[in-house]
Amino acid sequence: MQATVIAEMRRRIIKGDVEPGAALSEAALAEEFGVSRTPVREALKQLQTEGLVEIRPRVGTFVTIPSRREITELFEMKELLEGAAARLLAQRGRVPEIDELERNLREADEAVRRDDRERYAELVLEFHDLLLTGSDNSKLQAHYRVLMNQLAYARLVNTSLSRPGRPLQSDREHHLVLQLILEKDADSAERVMREHVRASRQALLSALPLAGPPGG
Repeated sequence: MQATVIAEMRRRIIKGDVEPGAALSEAALAEEFGVSRTPVREALKQLQTEGLVEIRPRVGTFVTIPSRREITELFEMKELLEGAAARLLAQRGRVPEIDELERNLREADEAVRRDDRERYAELVLEFHDLLLTGSDNSKLQAHYRVLMNQLAYARLVNTSLSRPGRPLQSDREHHLVLQLILEKDADSAERVMREHVRASRQALLSALPLAGPPGG
C-alpha cells in the first residue's frame, strides 16, 4: 500500500494537481487512502528524497517550491542528458522511435495551428520522452526520470509555453532536432537539442514571478 501512496502522491505533484508550497496532512492522506499514518509517513520520506516534498520537523510536510537557482541547475542537467540522447538516437538509424517522433510533430504542428496549448504541452512531454527512449540507454533514462520528477516538469512546461510565440518556436526547434537526427548528424543533433533546452529554460524563467513560488 505504501507503494500506491508514493505513486499517487508523486503523480499529483508532478502533474501540478497539488500546488507548490501546499501542506500535506498525514492524517488526511491516511484517511483518503484507507491506511494508517505509518505508510503515509514512509511515502512522504521517499518523496522527500526525490526532492518533491519538504518535511519540516514539528511544522509539517509541504510540496517543494523549487527556487530559480534549483530550476537553473536542474535544466543544466536536463540539457546535458537530452543532448546526449539526441546524439545516441542519431547514431542508431531508422528505429521505431523515429516514426513516433514524426507522428508527434505532425500532431504538434496541428496543435500549434489551433493554438491548443494544453495539447501541445502534452506533445512536448511525449517528444522528449520518445527522444530518451530512442537513445536506448537505460542508465541515461533512469537519471532522466529522477530529474524530471524533481522538476515536476509537466507543470513547468505549461508555464514556459505561456510566453507569447514560444509554442511555435518550440515546435520549430523540435523539427530541426529531428531533421538532424534523420541526417545522422550526431554532433549537430546534440548541439541543437541543448540549445532547445536552454531556450525552454529562458522562456520558463522569464515567465516566472520574480518572487514567490515558481509554479504555474
